Amino acid sequence: MKTEQNPLAPIVLFAYNRPSQTAKTLAALTENVLADKSILYIYCDGPKKTANIEELSNIQSVIHIANNAVGFKKVIVKQQLENKGLANSIINGVTEICNEYGFAIILEDDIVTSPFFLQYMNDALQLYKNVDAVACISGYCYPIKEQLQPTFFLKTQSCWGWATWVRAWAEFEHDGTKLLLQLKKKKLEKKFNLEGSIKYTQMLKDQITGKNNSWAIRWDAGNFINDKLCLYPNVSLVQNIGFDGSGVHSAETNYYKVHLSDHPIIVSSIPLKEAYTARNSLIRFYKKNKKSIFIQFIYGIICKLKLDKFYKSL
Repeated sequence: MKTEQNPLAPIVLFAYNRPSQTAKTLAALTENVLADKSILYIYCDGPKKTANIEELSNIQSVIHIANNAVGFKKVIVKQQLENKGLANSIINGVTEICNEYGFAIILEDDIVTSPFFLQYMNDALQLYKNVDAVACISGYCYPIKEQLQPTFFLKTQSCWGWATWVRAWAEFEHDGTKLLLQLKKKKLEKKFNLEGSIKYTQMLKDQITGKNNSWAIRWDAGNFINDKLCLYPNVSLVQNIGFDGSGVHSAETNYYKVHLSDHPIIVSSIPLKEAYTARNSLIRFYKKNKKSIFIQFIYGIICKLKLDKFYKSL
């Protein structure tokens, strides 16, 4: 493992077939205060066997963008010849970099960052590096209205611009079935689902049955079961631009849109416990989100019925 005095964490970016989003992610990242002092690893996933000409072209464009990335201390591109899929790419890549450096800052190809993202991440990684209760750092903050402390802890994770240490990542549980059994045994399902405001347990069940291949729900469940904390900023340092319908694992929506922080987030020691104000705010956010989706769904059905009636009248 590489060791230096107060080293900056390596940045690990996972990309696939979205050249436009990848370019935006890299452009924002180069504007970060510590970008020119940071090592960037770019993992480019390979094509699926069923990839068409357009997909192959997009993959090649992403590789070209990665190979021409500038503005960092060093850029190392890891190109895969075959498609590993997002879950395997992230699990293997984060493991490789954490084992080599002891920690990592992780991004996907649809995450635009504030110029103060890297500073916050590195400050938090240094402050909590030996605190076993803290498993990860989030750069995202949900668009909630309540006034929150500059940084706070939750027992739920966000994988939109995050960081971790080898000590925490070593506890990643690959087997979703084991995690589900532990949640049931400890009677944690309701709490894990944020009092029923979001279906995290169902996501885990879907991973087990192969309906999804999420690494994030397993990471989240494992940390929750082990009573681990995730640090959040009170103003988001990342914006997910993948909800434009282009992503493999995300639909089109504006519910998670935020205003990026235009100032540094000060990281200082805070009590090692979940911020209940933030937790309750997140629960209200998800409940409101769920209600909005339901209303949008009903509105869509009404519009379709009216349209069908109109066509039948012609």
